[in-house]
Amino acid sequence: MKLSLGPLQYFWPRERTLAFYREAADWPLDIVYLGETVCSKRRELSTGDWIALAAELAESGKQVVLSSLALIEAESELGVLKRLVAEGQGWIEANDLSAVQLCRERGVPFVAGPSLNVYNHVALRLLMDDGLVRWVPGVEQGHALIRELRDAVLAAGQAMPELEVIAYGRLPLSYSARCFTARALDVPKDQCGFRCIDYPDGLPLATREGKPFLRINGIQIQGEEIVDLGPELPQLRELGVDVLRLYPQAEGMAGIVAHYHLARRSLQPPPRIAARNGYWYGEAGMRAAG
Repeated sequence: MKLSLGPLQYFWPRERTLAFYREAADWPLDIVYLGETVCSKRRELSTGDWIALAAELAESGKQVVLSSLALIEAESELGVLKRLVAEGQGWIEANDLSAVQLCRERGVPFVAGPSLNVYNHVALRLLMDDGLVRWVPGVEQGHALIRELRDAVLAAGQAMPELEVIAYGRLPLSYSARCFTARALDVPKDQCGFRCIDYPDGLPLATREGKPFLRINGIQIQGEEIVDLGPELPQLRELGVDVLRLYPQAEGMAGIVAHYHLARRSLQPPPRIAARNGYWYGEAGMRAAG
């Protein structure tokens, strides 16, 4: 079972981002995803910087995948995507169907990201015909839905692509053309001042009763809870999961990677280091299930 470092969902300063990935080069990871998936206005690293960083990390022996935006709204954003596909020298994580189309046209293998919305084996087969080599199910697709889809694929005599499951981190729940961070801070989206850089793990949102509820991250909304599927490793193995995705966190990421590295080599499931995994069981995400 492989370990992947998912794309950075938050907006960090340039030097902090580069330092993070320099450290990650020495972590026991098999795959690293690089690139901006949330907001095209986040330009601490340019497209060229991401491509150069990908080449640098590839030298450490890791597979590097360049990730695309989940919501493409402008011609300029499409231009960035075209450059990633043309110059990336490797796989692309397609988080939007425009990325699928460009990868198909150029014969570039791609990963279906969690925002691509694949819900049945027919759609999976069509994407595999286009060049899909790895599938990351959406956050609401727990073990029961994944098992059903996998069984349908096998019953149809098809081969499964690599299966990658989000095992640790805050789950991306939704995207919008509006910027939630700008709205929360009462500033226009076009004059946001890049305020999300002040919240390296997202801006906490509570209910009126003061109960932690969600995280605001630019145009993205995340669950407040951190999902941890470490104790579900036996079930993940039985499902045929090939890759465990760990989303970058502002603090303690080296320890999280080390924890999962030991867990994947052990016959015993590890203790839980975060509290929530309700989505995996088809329940409320904030629920401590299992």
